[in-house]
Amino acid sequence: MDLRSKIILIYGPTASGKSKFAIKLAKKISGQIINADSMQVYKELKVLTARPFKKDHQNIKHYLYGFQNAKKNFSTGDWLKLANEKILQCKKIKKTPILVGGTGLYFKALTEGLVNIPKIPLSFRNKVRNLHKKIGQKKFFLELLKIDPLIKNQINNLDTQRSIRAYEIKSYTKKSMTTWFKNTKPDYDKTDFFKICIDFPRKDLIERINQRSKKMIESGAILEVKKFIKLRVPKEKSLSKAIGISEIKEYLQKKIQTEQLIEKISIKTRQYAKRQSTWGRGHMQEWIKMNPNSLDKFLKKF
Repeated sequence: MDLRSKIILIYGPTASGKSKFAIKLAKKISGQIINADSMQVYKELKVLTARPFKKDHQNIKHYLYGFQNAKKNFSTGDWLKLANEKILQCKKIKKTPILVGGTGLYFKALTEGLVNIPKIPLSFRNKVRNLHKKIGQKKFFLELLKIDPLIKNQINNLDTQRSIRAYEIKSYTKKSMTTWFKNTKPDYDKTDFFKICIDFPRKDLIERINQRSKKMIESGAILEVKKFIKLRVPKEKSLSKAIGISEIKEYLQKKIQTEQLIEKISIKTRQYAKRQSTWGRGHMQEWIKMNPNSLDKFLKKF
């Protein structure tokens, strides 16, 4: 199997070992790694977002990690533009691009194309956000379904950002977000990709998440969040919603002890991992599913 001519995509839930697998594969096929995780693009939180440390890169070039300012907006479109540039850069120097991460929307944009939705005025977007703030996510989602029933099985009812975005699009363009997606064409052919979806056994993944949550606290996550708080990053910015920030704030306010802190972060992370796995099952049916044993066997082929 010659993967060197492909664009390799590796998706999986948090703590599933994606980054380590990507490095091992890169060493086998002369690859370079491109980040596809929406939290790991930011520079302010390294420990809390589980961004790979340089000492663990094993001389494999890594792109799009820890370069973005948390106070600045960074959309899926922004990521796609940079990812395409890095893919082209890899190809030019005869390296295999390996995109790894847990942000399903990034992979969807790459493989299916980015929706060319007209720019919605900030004043209009603020009205939608104010409505959401006034009535809360639960009622807002029901209002969204009233104006856009097509969105029902496309968005998790707890997904605040996508709910607001879908409402904005339908209200402003009079077309459902799903309709915009259907009319979108990708920049690549399906045969350009080799897609791997890591399917980690739930029980084992929970244990890995628990261990990683503990290790994060031991590795400086509390100090990292202290520094982050001083930056006064607006609450609506993506990085402000990173798992662990609100929990560590509680700890700093002496509302919870260390054990409770670790447990709370673990619970939130397990919930997030479950949503990622659900996304994979729903949107990545054509991807090759691999469990940890399959990953090891796969690497032995090279």
